Amino acid sequence: MRVAITNIGRIVSGDWRSPFAAGDTLILDDGLISHVGTASPEIMNDCDVTVDAAGTIAIPGLIDSHVHITFGDYTPRQKTVGFLESYVHGGTTTSITASEVHVPGRPKDRDGVKALAVAAHKSFKEYRPGGMRVHAGSIILEPGLVESDFADIAAKGVWLAKAGFGAFDTPYGYVDQVRWAKEAGMVTTVHTGGSSIPGSSGIWADHVIAMNADVSFHVNGGPVAMPDADFVRLVNESRIALQCCTAGNLRTLLMVADLAVKADCFDRLLVATDTPTGSGIMPLGMFYTITHLASLGKMPVEWAIAAATGNNAAVYRLNSGIIAPGRDADVLLIDACAGGAKNDALSAIANGDVPAVSAVFTDGVPRFVGRSRNTPAGIRSVRVTESRIMQDFSAAAH
Repeated sequence: MRVAITNIGRIVSGDWRSPFAAGDTLILDDGLISHVGTASPEIMNDCDVTVDAAGTIAIPGLIDSHVHITFGDYTPRQKTVGFLESYVHGGTTTSITASEVHVPGRPKDRDGVKALAVAAHKSFKEYRPGGMRVHAGSIILEPGLVESDFADIAAKGVWLAKAGFGAFDTPYGYVDQVRWAKEAGMVTTVHTGGSSIPGSSGIWADHVIAMNADVSFHVNGGPVAMPDADFVRLVNESRIALQCCTAGNLRTLLMVADLAVKADCFDRLLVATDTPTGSGIMPLGMFYTITHLASLGKMPVEWAIAAATGNNAAVYRLNSGIIAPGRDADVLLIDACAGGAKNDALSAIANGDVPAVSAVFTDGVPRFVGRSRNTPAGIRSVRVTESRIMQDFSAAAH
């Protein structure tokens, strides 16, 4: 499918160092972005669908790097079906598993944790709830795993490993397994902060630095934060990515963001939700945290968006998260909500308002155009102006 998005008010790239792209037109072709710039007759030729953005803002689809995936579009923790598809209506086009720790009766033996990770990874390879890309299958590190196990599951496609929920006597027990996972080419993650499930232990800066995982999960608290002094140590004594989650501590979110900016390591700041957990289902969670960073933390809105898009993509080695030719065609059109105090999406976010999600495209396909069922309507009317496909791509209203 070849899709043209025209009359864009502004393009936020997702790259915080070069946060805006010139032009008012995007061409999405066969799942990739093929053109970023202005429209011309040649560029517009042979488009199957043309969407008039009506002056709204284009941003990359949001990447939630901490979602509690199980199997299918279902969360046992909240007993809810369809939460992932609902997250698409909140602008999340990619979810990355925080490990399948919520699977009822999850296995904890060597064979079981390997099998669980492989099965979860394979079950989401072709399954896209609501059009969302889901990267599932993270091996939960447990005593008994040996070095060859990581090469074994990596050969089967598993590329994520999670420390923090295993039955080790001390968090230092994860050090060797994290190293083995990294040597097998995996992205490694570690629970950070107080205990979140019965039987697990708190993990603080000393443990995280010793493990040297790629990502410090919910560094601002999931839901309980580390002591303040530990944040300074993680920022200054490591290169670990600092994932901040909606279902965490708001005060320490703002603190770690400020530390990252001052230390010139903003690339390491990631936005995620850590849901569904006890905090519930949060389809707008990513935008909530973006608005917290921009309105309370006084961060440039385009930087806050980058922390939820391009920064996540870089750390997790994804081709999405950036609006540029050759990148995955996952794009949002956002606007100020009708009845609000501001007249464009970026000003609304800086004001602390969640924006209207007026259209979502994933893999180059319009998933809905006009209005999200999870946000108020925007002040502009985004619509399909031409389609060779017998579909109007409108979404059900509230």
